[in-house]
Amino acid sequence: MPATFRNRSFLLKAALALGLVAAADALFHGAGAAPGWTVGLFALALAGVALATHPALRRNRAALCLWLTAVLFAVIQVETVSLLAGALYWLALMLAVMAPRAGGRPDAWPWIQRLVPAGFYALVKPLLDARRLWRAAPGMRVVNLSAFWQVLLLPFLGGALFLLLFASANPVIQAALGHLTWPDLDPARLALWGFTLVVAWCVLRPPFRRRPRLRRLPATWTPAIASDTAILLSLAVFNSVFAIENGLDLAFLWNGAPLPGKLTLADYAHQGAFSLIVAALLVAAFMLVALDPRSPSARAKGVRGLVVAWIAQTVFLVASCILRTWDYVQAYSLTGFRICALAWMGLVALGLVLVGWRLLRGKGSAWLVNANLAAALAVLAGISVVDVNAVSAAWNVRHAREVDGRGVELDLCFLARNGESALVPMAELLHRPIPQTLRVRVADAFWRSLKAAHEDESDWRSWTWRRTRRLDRAEVLTRGLSHPPAGPAAEC
Repeated sequence: MPATFRNRSFLLKAALALGLVAAADALFHGAGAAPGWTVGLFALALAGVALATHPALRRNRAALCLWLTAVLFAVIQVETVSLLAGALYWLALMLAVMAPRAGGRPDAWPWIQRLVPAGFYALVKPLLDARRLWRAAPGMRVVNLSAFWQVLLLPFLGGALFLLLFASANPVIQAALGHLTWPDLDPARLALWGFTLVVAWCVLRPPFRRRPRLRRLPATWTPAIASDTAILLSLAVFNSVFAIENGLDLAFLWNGAPLPGKLTLADYAHQGAFSLIVAALLVAAFMLVALDPRSPSARAKGVRGLVVAWIAQTVFLVASCILRTWDYVQAYSLTGFRICALAWMGLVALGLVLVGWRLLRGKGSAWLVNANLAAALAVLAGISVVDVNAVSAAWNVRHAREVDGRGVELDLCFLARNGESALVPMAELLHRPIPQTLRVRVADAFWRSLKAAHEDESDWRSWTWRRTRRLDRAEVLTRGLSHPPAGPAAEC
């Protein structure tokens, strides 16, 4: 490819990058505290620029699918701003612009090795590309910098020196210089420009090494950490220990058998979930290290039966952890964090099943990484769309003691902290037959959250479709209700 054409392509991408910086300045600088639909608009613009400047992306089916996935996550940002959806958008877009150069099978492990260093390399790539262009294209050097400084250095320094001397001697010159001011540069604005430039340049000129030194996952088995007899005995012992724990959980946690002494079911259920999950992860680690599908130990007599039993017991252990967490939710309340914890426990259980399937079917390490990563991305994509705080707020309102008479006392401070996510549940709560003192407190928290949501909505750049729908729904539900007098916020 001729150097002149490459230079023109470089200049076009530089112009597009500056255009994206200007767009980011217009969309984000000076906006309200809450980011809005402009995040999705900028993401769509960045995806459009990527499609326009990378012809190989349009010809590669996998890259095009990844680009469409990025567009989907950009549209989600128009509906509501989500940090998780933004991260998935960025991952999909970077994979889309880098995929045509990679070739080969789309295994996850090589891409992990590419993307992690690329994140650091991208910070300095604009400067490195500018230096390479300058060295490779002498015809673009309109002015010789060395000659430029040799010609202007003496006049500039000498003129400035004499001007300072004359300013100290002449009050007119001194007054004129006193009216000169440096441009008011906002550090936050400069940081926005720099961040946008790096992001845009990553898409326009992806930091991809054509021949990276990738370390492949081992295709053959590695020597076992112990003898076949030791592994067989270990599996027998582990199964026995797990059987004791699972038997106790089955009796007390699942069937509600009476506990010994003064121990209550709450004490039994609300302790140890984290430790049990650690035990499940240790099971997966042992399976990966000691029982490679191609090792002689994995083919030893009795090993596979013990492995299947151990994995089944571990999956039951994770199910007990989920039940413990759910009992904790019913005893206290549901939060967005606990919803994510339950989803993570489900991923742990699925990962254990995949580890066992790998052993039984002789799958490779790349298959295991790909399967686990696909499952994790699917769960993360679902969570990025669903507002887990709104789900938890609605569940807590429906199952509050003041509503159904059986749940825990409503944590109004938790609802108030959720802000706009709890608007609709609080509006629905005002239509239920609740005590008057609670009604006053709920109404006060609702109107405060409604006012904050309207303030976020007042700036056109902070608008989101989800917030608008929530405001419309909340105002329909509270139409005709009196606005309580403004008072001090409830202490939490």
